[in-house]
Amino acid sequence: MTWSVGAGLEGKGVVVTGAGGGIGSAVARAFAEAGACVCAVDVKEDALTALVPELAGGPHRYEALDLRDLSAHEGLLRRTADEFGGLRALTNLAAVLIRRNDVDEVTEDDWDFQHDVNLKAAFFLNRAAARQMRAQGNGGRIVNFSSQGWWTGGFGGSVVYSATKGGIVSMTRGLARTYAKDGITVNAVSPGAVDTPMMRGGLTDEQMQANIAMIPMGHMAEPADLAGTVVFLASDHAGYITGATINVSGGWLMY
Repeated sequence: MTWSVGAGLEGKGVVVTGAGGGIGSAVARAFAEAGACVCAVDVKEDALTALVPELAGGPHRYEALDLRDLSAHEGLLRRTADEFGGLRALTNLAAVLIRRNDVDEVTEDDWDFQHDVNLKAAFFLNRAAARQMRAQGNGGRIVNFSSQGWWTGGFGGSVVYSATKGGIVSMTRGLARTYAKDGITVNAVSPGAVDTPMMRGGLTDEQMQANIAMIPMGHMAEPADLAGTVVFLASDHAGYITGATINVSGGWLMY
């Protein structure tokens, strides 16, 4: 095996959801640099049309989808596999966060929206990807995104978001057990504070500084700081890692 963080990804089809966001776009760029053929997925088409032409190598493609439309999952994965000669990996970053000042302000719509995008869509997309990989017969990689809130819990309105991310960890473990004999690994990445609009949204400067003060490394991650972990988990090097949740938080969370 040639040593590179993305060994085994050269020329392989990879789907990245949430690719229009800060971390998602960094992950898509990293996969492209590793030689993979990227299908970038997001609900925001303008972000995708800006991203895809900038990706190294290719060919690459994009699809603008609301992943709450579960009927769209199979077609997305099939088209990607057809165009790229197979589906090597699904990396699922698509998520939404609704912050409220107090837990009593959380509405049923808040709950449903976050669970529908963050957890429900993730389960059905994971299952569809595993079916595609099973049919190919040569294994595959699924990487989900959690948050350190899965372990620490949220506060105020972010309790709901953290609950979805706890669900991601549990779901990832269950699917890892389910698909291990097919050579399909299922893992999760758990970021701490990453300098993105989602992280900064709804927080005052004072609140942001209080969060940063709790991070032993003294600063938030850049989106690219997450990308290497994702590419590694999708590579040949991680073939014996499954059911894991990799904590990338600058020491804010340790376990």
